[in-house]
Amino acid sequence: MKTVTIYTDGACSGNPGPGGWGAILMYGPHSRELSGGEAATTNNRMELTAVIQALSLLKEPCIVDLWSDSKYVIDGLEKGWAKGWKARGWKKADKKPALNPDLWDRLLSLTEVHSIRYHWVKGHAENAYNNRCDELAVAESQKYK
Repeated sequence: MKTVTIYTDGACSGNPGPGGWGAILMYGPHSRELSGGEAATTNNRMELTAVIQALSLLKEPCIVDLWSDSKYVIDGLEKGWAKGWKARGWKKADKKPALNPDLWDRLLSLTEVHSIRYHWVKGHAENAYNNRCDELAVAESQKYK
């Protein structure tokens, strides 16, 4: 399988408010930036959307190194929280409704296709790729102001 590196980030001005997401996909010497946004959303929805959009571009099963500064996304996948929420009918362990079940459901389907290694990266720090994803996300969010 091919090994692909993906960096993602989401941003929201106000929460909820106008938001954006950015992603960078890298395979060998190739890289591709993508981004998008919504007029009314939340930061977590944008974080999830960035990962969904990036994984959706892969045309075959891959080994994916996924880098995100979102504990919500990384922990939700790596620690199995999202699978548990889905198994309980989109309820968290405390019986409260899980947020963003539509996006988590799409994301879980995509993670079943690929072999994913999860990496949390500190946001707004020294990682150039994470910082670039943040720039893309913020630029998209500003289109809706």
